[in-house]
Amino acid sequence: MQRLAEICIARPVFAAMFILSLVVVGAVSWSRLGVDRFPVVDLPSVTVRTTLPGASPEEVEIQVSQRIEEAINTVAGITELRSISGTGSSIVIVTFDLDRDVDTAAQDIRDRVAAILRDLPEDAEPPIIAKFDNESAPILRVALSGERSIKELTELADKVVKLRIERSSGVGEVRIDGGLERTINVWIDADRLAAYRLPITAVRDALVRQNADAPGGNVTGRTQEYSLRTLGRLPDAEAFNELVVGTVGGFPVRIRDLGRAEDGTREQRSVSRLNGRPAVILEVLRQSGANTVAAIESTKANLAPAKAALPPDVQLDVLQDQSGYIYAALHEINVHLVLGSILASLVVLAFMRSWASTAIAAVAIPASVVTTFAMMRALGFTLNSVTMLALVLMVGVVIDDAIVVLENIYRFMEEKRMRPFEAARAATADIGLAVTATTLSLVVIFVPVSFMSSVSGRFLYQFGLTAGVAIMVSLLVSFTLTPMMSARLLRPARGPGGHGEAASRAGFYRWIDRGYLAALGFAMRHRLAVVAVSVVIVASVVPLYGMLGKDYLPSGVDEGEFEVRATAPQGTSLTAMNDVVRGIEAEILKVPGIRIVQTTTGGSWLGAVNEARIYVGLVPHAERLFSPTRLVQSLL
Repeated sequence: MQRLAEICIARPVFAAMFILSLVVVGAVSWSRLGVDRFPVVDLPSVTVRTTLPGASPEEVEIQVSQRIEEAINTVAGITELRSISGTGSSIVIVTFDLDRDVDTAAQDIRDRVAAILRDLPEDAEPPIIAKFDNESAPILRVALSGERSIKELTELADKVVKLRIERSSGVGEVRIDGGLERTINVWIDADRLAAYRLPITAVRDALVRQNADAPGGNVTGRTQEYSLRTLGRLPDAEAFNELVVGTVGGFPVRIRDLGRAEDGTREQRSVSRLNGRPAVILEVLRQSGANTVAAIESTKANLAPAKAALPPDVQLDVLQDQSGYIYAALHEINVHLVLGSILASLVVLAFMRSWASTAIAAVAIPASVVTTFAMMRALGFTLNSVTMLALVLMVGVVIDDAIVVLENIYRFMEEKRMRPFEAARAATADIGLAVTATTLSLVVIFVPVSFMSSVSGRFLYQFGLTAGVAIMVSLLVSFTLTPMMSARLLRPARGPGGHGEAASRAGFYRWIDRGYLAALGFAMRHRLAVVAVSVVIVASVVPLYGMLGKDYLPSGVDEGEFEVRATAPQGTSLTAMNDVVRGIEAEILKVPGIRIVQTTTGGSWLGAVNEARIYVGLVPHAERLFSPTRLVQSLL
């Protein structure tokens, strides 16, 4: 490092261009970094979801869950294996050791499940195997509401809104919740069926056989080849009524002879409302690795033409938008980053009383922070709460090396009366080993955080590396820019007459020195008392740690929204649950400051209808904080 410092002192252009090139690369990387709320973490969990329509929880557990558990129990590295069986649905959750690669583990589970597919019931749908990560949460929720039937709203959501959202950049999937899918329902009269002596399976087989398009091969002519298709899909309910089920006494028996076909919907398993109006909810999920904010902005841009294509009486509202919180959080972090940099520079100015010294030390902050963005880009990090927190904390750290080197150069020039260039070389060499050791000790503290053997370690992986790189860049700056600028900009003030005490030791700072020396002398004279007090302070950490609350993520953050969940006893019907939710919804709407109340009854991830979710959106924080009338009403 000393050799590098000497080169930079002698060649200022080289030093400036060297650091500037790193800053330019970091600035370009910053413009290309993704923006997200939290880091993407691959948790060591894999889920196996299987659907068996119409089956009871007991049947699902015996015929599906237990067989899948027995098959995947032999996979290496499993720490927990559990299953949840509900009406027509099975969820098997497999948790692995943190050392196990989740992609390899998921592939092992796929192989085991594929081997037992023939043992599952014939009506069971193929199992869906997926990793559990924080990318699977919706980034945007949109509500389509109006005084229309749920069937019409579902058709508009599926054929108009969903198609436009799926074209957005970064969007991986759009789920529709609370809708009613259009189907052709065939109602058969059991007495008529028995009169014709036909089994119900004959109706099912006729529907499968006659309502299908079939490939017909190719026909090759002299100059052209044609593909043949047998168009057998029935277009409407009337066509289904004419479908032939069988022949009795030489006469065809059609659907209309046994019952009727109607253009209807599937069985309703969920109900959604927005402020009391019927609604259909669209949940937008991003592609793996996509930029959350970019995907949300692209989706919002495509919602404008979707609104124009909807009927006037249908409203399209954005309910939950992660980008708003991300923008607000990053804005606050950026403000603290800038304020921290300014305050750190002012501290330097207060103690060194030199604008040149302040500028030399302050350069280390943007140089170190901006250069760190290049590493974040290379490792695939994003601008999120964890990485930005690391940079905010490093503002006070990255300036330390520059201050130590700068102060030593200043001392050599002021106390030893050395010329600037000589002082820069000698002072850097004098302090070089100590600065390097101090910097490496900080790196040793922060970098191991990235390799903690826990889920928290996965979450803080980007924190440790970001902090470590920023500290190492600050060491590089302190041995390049700091001595080079000090040799050319520093001009320390002399004491009285130019020969007396150093100017930086006079005045108020003389009292600081005296106070420090007095405290040091007291500590040296009462060593046992100082050690005892230190031991007591260290020991107090144990009870104080037990008194602190513990949580995975910070609590008490006001995002202007919250969620209410309600669960009724097993066996509660959708109608009964919906009546309960209506009462809860009415009570919530009476509370002042409520902006949106969106309810979803049923439609849970396990397909149960005895559960409900109520999303509550509040008015902006400023209105809730500074509105005395609403505050009094809430208290009353």
